Amino acid sequence: MPERKLTLQCDFRCRFAEWNRYRERAVQKYRLREHSRPTSIMRMIATALVTAGVAMASMPAVAQTAAVNAAPVRNIVLVHGAFVDASSWSRVIEILQDKGYTVTAVQNPLTSLHDDEVAVRRVLERQSGPTVLVGYSWAGMPITEVGADAKITALVYVAALAPDVGESVHDLQKHTVAQATMPGLKAVTEDRYGNYLMDPAGYRQALAHDTPEKVVRVMAASQLPMSIDAFDDKVAVAAWHSKPSWYAVSTRDQIVDPALQEWMAQRINARVVRIPSGHASILSHPDTVAAMIEDAAQHSGPTAAK
Repeated sequence: MPERKLTLQCDFRCRFAEWNRYRERAVQKYRLREHSRPTSIMRMIATALVTAGVAMASMPAVAQTAAVNAAPVRNIVLVHGAFVDASSWSRVIEILQDKGYTVTAVQNPLTSLHDDEVAVRRVLERQSGPTVLVGYSWAGMPITEVGADAKITALVYVAALAPDVGESVHDLQKHTVAQATMPGLKAVTEDRYGNYLMDPAGYRQALAHDTPEKVVRVMAASQLPMSIDAFDDKVAVAAWHSKPSWYAVSTRDQIVDPALQEWMAQRINARVVRIPSGHASILSHPDTVAAMIEDAAQHSGPTAAK
């Protein structure tokens, strides 16, 4: 009898211990399952982030550059022509800056086509991304070459020369008979250093007859000499073949024949705006010029408005 009682007690203790072990395993399994869910989710997120990081790091440089250039065009570079300096853009600059654009005006030396191109490229290097390049008058020459730069999304010509490869200013002037006898050319003089200058007495009538006299006097006083030899310099690249272009024709121009402007605008397949102004529309009609530049910014580049 005592032996049987001992056996029963042992059997009971063994079964109770076994049941406890089963219960503990069940509880641990439940806890493990519940706690592993958020951990699994976090692991999935972490894995996705790491994968994305690796993909970005391994992305080709060209693709990464394209991603950067996908930003809207906010940079505008303005290049002045002959018989003025960078301050001739002042009214246009104010309008564009008020609209949030980053605007830089190039101070051209006007000593040669090459020298002006160097000046434009130096300014272009400072631009943070896609840029609209604008040239007035003579400045159509340097922007036509520099415009091939990858940062440039559009070219804007304001009563400007628009040459093709191998053409100079003198070559372009031969395309219309009237260009040789434009009345404003009578005010152009030469100094003994091989430069063209505009006689202050005839400056307003020749360049800006529809601009206030006070403004014209300042422009005449601040004009830079224009190298005569530069008019024979020929462009080696014509960026308008590959970049969208805009052209503002000055329909009352006394310096560059309006018919020549129309011909150049048609040849480069530009979007044309006709302004009833003298040559210096950037002074007499800054709002119209600024609106055209903004149109170029909005309709060029990867995120252009369609």
